[in-house]
Amino acid sequence: MNTANSNTWLNDLNPPQREAVTHGDGPLLVVAGAGTGKTRTLAYRVAHLVSQGVSPDRILLLTFTRRAAEEMLKRASSAVAPESATVKRVWGGTFHAIANRILRMYARPAGLSPDFTIMDRSDAEDFLNVVRNGLSLSQKDRRFPRKSTCLDIYSRRVNGSEDLPAVIRKDFPWCEMWQEDLKTLFREYVERKQKQDLLDYDDLLLYWNYLVQDDKSAESIGGRFDHILVDEYQDTNGVQASILSGMRRQNKNITVVGDDAQSIYSFRSATIRNILDFPQQFPGARVVKLEQNYRSVQPILETTNRVIGRAQERYSKELWSNRSAGQRPQVITCRDEDEQDEAVIRRVLQHYEQGIPLRKQAVLFRAAYHSNSLELALARKNIPFRKYGGLRFLEASHVKDLISLLRIVENPRDEMAWFRVLQLLSGVGPVTAAAAFGHVRDNGYSPAALESFKAPPSARDELASLALLMKDLARMGGEAPSTQVDRVRRFYLPLLERNYENPAPRANDIEHLAQLATRYKTRKLFLDELILDPPVSTGDFAGPPSKDEDWLVLSTIHSAKGLEWDAVFLIHAADGCLPSDMATGSDGEIEEELRLTYVAMTRARDFLYVLWPLRYYHRSAGISDRHSYAQLCRFFTADVLKTMEEIKQRGPSGVEEGAASGKLGAKIAARIRSMWD
Repeated sequence: MNTANSNTWLNDLNPPQREAVTHGDGPLLVVAGAGTGKTRTLAYRVAHLVSQGVSPDRILLLTFTRRAAEEMLKRASSAVAPESATVKRVWGGTFHAIANRILRMYARPAGLSPDFTIMDRSDAEDFLNVVRNGLSLSQKDRRFPRKSTCLDIYSRRVNGSEDLPAVIRKDFPWCEMWQEDLKTLFREYVERKQKQDLLDYDDLLLYWNYLVQDDKSAESIGGRFDHILVDEYQDTNGVQASILSGMRRQNKNITVVGDDAQSIYSFRSATIRNILDFPQQFPGARVVKLEQNYRSVQPILETTNRVIGRAQERYSKELWSNRSAGQRPQVITCRDEDEQDEAVIRRVLQHYEQGIPLRKQAVLFRAAYHSNSLELALARKNIPFRKYGGLRFLEASHVKDLISLLRIVENPRDEMAWFRVLQLLSGVGPVTAAAAFGHVRDNGYSPAALESFKAPPSARDELASLALLMKDLARMGGEAPSTQVDRVRRFYLPLLERNYENPAPRANDIEHLAQLATRYKTRKLFLDELILDPPVSTGDFAGPPSKDEDWLVLSTIHSAKGLEWDAVFLIHAADGCLPSDMATGSDGEIEEELRLTYVAMTRARDFLYVLWPLRYYHRSAGISDRHSYAQLCRFFTADVLKTMEEIKQRGPSGVEEGAASGKLGAKIAARIRSMWD
């Protein structure tokens, strides 16, 4: 690359960003505060390495979403040479996607079949439930933990650094009586997966980790890359940190970018220790801090700096902005939830009239149910909104049906896929499905064996059609995945119409799957990519169509991380809600709640409002008057409040409580006293 072009894109960087981008060899930690240009820095770091002669296919870029990897590589490509495709050869993707790619290459040393299939979370829950029922754990005298809880415990154990008793004692104390049964359940779950060549999300990381703990495998896998770059390092767990250590035994070229102040995913086994201890894990590491904020006005940063300044363990940094003017953040005290809703809606509409679209405004909250009252108030006023969260694409039943049909062809040992598909057929219940799968298993896991299975008369025709489908798909293995999906669709649509209400939008999702399949060369790639990075919505769960293309954003704080809006409303900023009363059992939990508050506040560009109700009714007001009083979130100390404008919400009469009403109260008190003069 010529020098002129290099100077052009390096000039886009401020001094600390340039220091990080042009770092040479050795470990590098970039502590990137909120809104400080993290994505640009990491993308330009890739561009710089390529411009210095590092082969793109010897660079590994690890992110937490595929979209993030694509965005960074797109920026890197534009910087190096817009017409060049070299950057596309960079190994970019999520930890799980890269794990899958590596395990396909190193399946034999890992003790895997190259044809292993991957279960998403809901499949893993169902499989765990099958094992649970097989062990008769669901028939105990006292209620055994649900399948989702069991999988949470299992995942927390394998991704964290604590053993099973410690995990249960700390995070699932109500399950302590089941500790030995859970250990039996998890052992059987692992053995069943291994026999059937099935991997869940956790397995992808575990197998990769154990591979790079072996000297020979670590040298081979780690030796493929001259440089490793990791985004959002504060969100990594213990297994991911161990993988990186194993990959960098000899070559110490590793760049990690993250913000300790935004470490908020301990419930996913992420640990802030990874970023705090990076200089000890990689001695000699350079630490570069990015503190110039390109998002928020300075008054917002003055408040958020004081909030995060209360953290006990952190990389000290002071965010600042060239946008010095702006409204001070407001903390608004409301009488109750209804008044909080009114305050939010009034200000949202005021900003809308000032030219800020609804979609550039967001209401954030600690827990999903905190927006229930507001949603009703918005609906009454006909204000469109979207709440982020809900079912992912692969959690829709009809999508899982079609994927299961493809998974059977890819891995005939996949018991869960067989059971799902077989029970779609007329006359096939759990007993017949088990017998049919047993027949397939006894015949070398050949799907064609269905032809010789003695099925009940009511099931014979559809079982014969399923056997024919399996034979066709086996024969079509070399054809385009879209052609195979189309063949499955012709078989499945009659089942869809019979088994589900409102089949039309579900059929549209199946059509969408066929379109997605056109992007892939093989069925295996299509299935892997779909499970590891699925679309986020489905037609059948979408609301009714609306002509209004603008909507207010409602989101949990966790879902809002990485996003930004012109105006942000943080509601229910009361102790017990924020911090959650379920997350104050230890200093570490309270510290994470502090960081969660900081993340919410730093999403705001121009306007930040923090609202809290003085009282919470035990039932809806009007049904009962029983209520309790709240306190402002403990993180808004006197020192923080000095940087904010304190407002008491006006009541229905328009009189500001605490001002005029205070004078009236004084008069009333005086009149009552005067009765005894």
